[in-house]
Amino acid sequence: MPRFIENGAIMSKQKSNSTEENIVKIEETLSKTEQFIETHYKSFLYGLAGIALIVGLFLGYKYLILAPKEKEAQKQIYQAQQYFERDSFKLALNGDGNAFGFNQIIGNFGSTKTGNLAKYYAGMCNLHLGNFQAAIDLLKGYDGNDMIVGPEAVIGIGDAYVELNKLDEGAKYYRKAADLNDNDFTAPTALMKAGGVYEALGKYKDAVEVYKIIKDKYSKTTEARDIDKYIARATMKMGN
Repeated sequence: MPRFIENGAIMSKQKSNSTEENIVKIEETLSKTEQFIETHYKSFLYGLAGIALIVGLFLGYKYLILAPKEKEAQKQIYQAQQYFERDSFKLALNGDGNAFGFNQIIGNFGSTKTGNLAKYYAGMCNLHLGNFQAAIDLLKGYDGNDMIVGPEAVIGIGDAYVELNKLDEGAKYYRKAADLNDNDFTAPTALMKAGGVYEALGKYKDAVEVYKIIKDKYSKTTEARDIDKYIARATMKMGN
């Protein structure tokens, strides 16, 4: 037999053996895959069922329970807000016997957005009524991203700490409020309060710093009108 035919036969046989080995490997892989699926099939189905159950419970809670509670909370908070606007803080906080106050709204609808807003109102009521620690607790419990109410809540915490003579804490929260939202309404107010506390603490350098922020960044606000006077006063005290 010619050598090239012999070599060709050998190569053909090797290819055949290689193909058979590949087929065997594929069959073994498929067999292992089938065994894995058979072994874990029930667990897989239970996992899918669990996920479907969780999603179903979430959607049911959101649309069948939370949404109606939110609607009712919005209805109930109206009168308390009216009392708050009239500075009738006790009635706003505790209700009038007919309409809910913010305390009742928190207790009954605390999981809703309106219940969360009631924490802000209740905190501010307690601040005005002199219940400073209660104000701090409630305002810290308020969780909101509103560009005005959010910083006002933090300013309220600062006010309560100052009333409790915890001036360093008060200044810290005023600065936090100023950083929380860069607007011409709450930020300069918070910085002005921080400056006053720094002066009371004898931290005149810090006072000058916040006053200069008001001058440079919020020059069109009410707080900026006489800010040079405050800067001069704190600078003079710092030199002394």
